[in-house]
Amino acid sequence: MPRPVVLIAEELSPATVEVLGPDVEVRQVDGTDRAALLAAVAEADALLVRSATTVDAEVFAAAPHLTVVARAGVGLDNVDVPAATTAGAMVINAPTSNITSAAELAVALILASLRHLGRADASVKAGRWERKQLTGTELLDKTVGVVGFGRIGQLVAERLRPFGVHLLAYDPYVSQARAAELGARVVDLEELMSTADVVTVHMPRTPETVGLIGEAELALAKPGLHVVNAARGGLIDEEALYRALAEGRIAGAALDVYSSEPPTASETAARLLELPTVTLTPHLGASTVEAQEKAGVAVARSVRLALAGELVPDAVNVAGGAIDEDVRPGIALADRLGQVFTALAAEAPELLEIVVRGEIASRDVTAIKLSALRGIFRPIVTEQVSYVNAPVLAEERGIRVDLVTAEDPDRFRNVVQVRGTLRDGSVVSVSGTLSGVSQEHKLVEVGGHEVDTPLSDHLMFIRYEDRPGLIGRYGGLLGEAGINIAGMVVSREAGTGSEALVILNLDQSVDQQIAEDIGEQIGATRCQSVDLVY
Repeated sequence: MPRPVVLIAEELSPATVEVLGPDVEVRQVDGTDRAALLAAVAEADALLVRSATTVDAEVFAAAPHLTVVARAGVGLDNVDVPAATTAGAMVINAPTSNITSAAELAVALILASLRHLGRADASVKAGRWERKQLTGTELLDKTVGVVGFGRIGQLVAERLRPFGVHLLAYDPYVSQARAAELGARVVDLEELMSTADVVTVHMPRTPETVGLIGEAELALAKPGLHVVNAARGGLIDEEALYRALAEGRIAGAALDVYSSEPPTASETAARLLELPTVTLTPHLGASTVEAQEKAGVAVARSVRLALAGELVPDAVNVAGGAIDEDVRPGIALADRLGQVFTALAAEAPELLEIVVRGEIASRDVTAIKLSALRGIFRPIVTEQVSYVNAPVLAEERGIRVDLVTAEDPDRFRNVVQVRGTLRDGSVVSVSGTLSGVSQEHKLVEVGGHEVDTPLSDHLMFIRYEDRPGLIGRYGGLLGEAGINIAGMVVSREAGTGSEALVILNLDQSVDQQIAEDIGEQIGATRCQSVDLVY
């Protein structure tokens, strides 16, 4: 089998390539050269970018094999996520790679603003010695307001506590208890703005947060307030900030991000460059050696998972988030059960239920549902099926999909069932579990029949009215076809002459025509061969 092609469109650390490993073919292209990118991506299974490469619908149209796009960083402004989802490609980023670097920069900007470090540096380099004009302010006993108390905001708070500050936090989604653990008190934005000596912003940019700190908020501020933004441009109204600084209503600001970048691209942002009380840096939040390496290594690991057909915790267009370690072994099982369901159902169900019973039912088992859907569609569509577009394929087909959980363990510790109601009202179901230390995949129920047999790569399902002599007959017919039976299980409804279900584990694949011929010779109601793939 040819190795998957991983196309790297921007400079990444050597550790990134090392993590990708020898099982892939790594190719390089300049992602800013549009023609070269479109040509190179045609054979790519994975595409790795940073911020300079635009990955849009045109790229996906040129990349029929593309399974995953990985952005070695946090932002995804340069990746068209809806277009990726439509194309069945995962989009991966590295959401935690730069959080330490961003937090440290925020603290550095606070100190730089309070101590006029930017002006002091420029002054000395210009041959001046302006000690009296550059008298600064201590952090000790000052009140710092953290606007946005998520991961980065909390890291900033942790790093500021040793300075002896009083911490306030504004975040509609943080609890008083969590803030108190870090020595902060949760307040509303108005109290924070009117009380703080320093305000540092750490929120995502959304329609609700754009201009969060504007004219009204700055009007509440103390004259000595310093404002810091190392999160996203536009969270602070730059025109209002300019007026507050120019009029001396606040003491200073330090910005790493802008509504337009570079700030010279915007007349409003460019006016901030004129003010001596503003410290400016060129979007350096993630610009550390460590953050860049963490981002590259993180997405490389995720790319390997994606190419192996596994769910990826950092895929932004896949529901479910991080996968619980107790849930992860059931993902491949669910995929294989989905393949068996499709073979037995032979048509799309109107209602599909993914049922998870047992200990793992109390966990987030969304990944199991997605994996079952992927298994269901892999045998029946010609396009690439992934965890991303499998739900879309179901929706396009009018299939209602429900995830059902129950913590009662039934016969086994954990059981995954794929159950579908067909157009005629009949129900097709198949259940499986993981057995033993090796976590062997086992079938434990098919169509209401309780069974216990390995879920091997090659299976045959036979249904017939039970009567003597049939096992020998179909065993002989398989032998004549050169097919070896590795194992079998027979389940029969109560009573003589009732329906029997036979599941054969085979060493080789059986052509469906051979299976149908065998079924016809023994008078079976159904004889179905199933070959499973990983």
